[in-house]
Amino acid sequence: MDSSRPICPVCDVCGGCTFQGIPYAKQLEEKLEASKEEFIKNEIDVSILGPMIPSPQMYGYRNKMEYTFGDEVKGGPMNLGMHKKGSFISIINSGMCQLVPEDFNTVLNLTRDWCNSKGYVFYHKKRHDGLLRSLIVRKGIRTNELLINIVTSSDGDFDDEGFVKLLLGAKLDSSIVGILHTYNDNVADSLKVDDMKILYGRDYYMEEILGLKFKVSELSFFQSNVLAAERLYLDALNLLPDINGKIVYDLYCGTGTISQAMALKAKEVYGVEIVEDAVESAKINAELNGLKNCHFICGDVLNVLDEIETKPDVIVVDPPRAGIHPKAMKKICSYDIPEIIYISCNPKTLAVNLASAKQFGYETKYLKCFDNFSFTKHVETVALLSR
Repeated sequence: MDSSRPICPVCDVCGGCTFQGIPYAKQLEEKLEASKEEFIKNEIDVSILGPMIPSPQMYGYRNKMEYTFGDEVKGGPMNLGMHKKGSFISIINSGMCQLVPEDFNTVLNLTRDWCNSKGYVFYHKKRHDGLLRSLIVRKGIRTNELLINIVTSSDGDFDDEGFVKLLLGAKLDSSIVGILHTYNDNVADSLKVDDMKILYGRDYYMEEILGLKFKVSELSFFQSNVLAAERLYLDALNLLPDINGKIVYDLYCGTGTISQAMALKAKEVYGVEIVEDAVESAKINAELNGLKNCHFICGDVLNVLDEIETKPDVIVVDPPRAGIHPKAMKKICSYDIPEIIYISCNPKTLAVNLASAKQFGYETKYLKCFDNFSFTKHVETVALLSR
């Protein structure tokens, strides 16, 4: 896979990339070794671990980016982009990013220049005043649909009509299906929706993965590298025993992507997720795909497991970076089913969970690492725990 593109001009200061300038094969080696160290530290057999699986796309793979308005130095020009490495305040221009589709860079650069020409000021995180907060761009990789959201405070007026005209006049490879204006007066840096206006089109885009259709709203989580996620999910699904007529638990299910893929064969699938927006999206998409045997429950896995009366034949887990809480891990293992599929986005917490599963009679029989996020330190892993 070619990694001969010129190095990003802001890679030394941008907090987004870790491996710019390093040959791709070397990136894979380093990430695999770092994962191995975590497994060895926790006495997990690494003889079953093969080479790192490369990303289907090395560049332009991210389907969502949230850019922040700010300056790099106090009193400097207004930038739009990523946080400077190691800084909570400083923002650098990210208009040449190689991890996103080129349309993202086009939208970012147009938005920044237009906002500067209008004399708008960015929201100051310490003084809590100013107008512009962030720009969120999302894309359906399979559908080529683009969703754009400008986030401002209510401290001043923003030219909605002018912004729509600017974007619709842009030369893009994607089709803009929605332009949104979100108002956020939350003091914290996180996105809180006080109000959201649809300036053009709709507030969602469509995506396709594993042969299923997904309606992805502005606020819902979705895998940020669709092609790589699909391949990882297929690998995990291939590890499953015959699930025809079986009861499946998909724990930490997110928007239910793999839940719905399993529901095509399983008798019933119970997806559990603590994020309410993700659960609502999962329900909408299951209905969109005509799946009546998917049941999505909002809540903490540790508590919800006590509420589901139907016991599982198969369990799939896909926890966040913090991994599975020891009490939840104990409860999952207590079902005493033959195999558990574990999909992980953090080798460190995965290794700890695999080690604790040993105490309940489960051995790790399969381990495969995937590079879904080229140039970054992140690693995805599929593991099979066998009783």
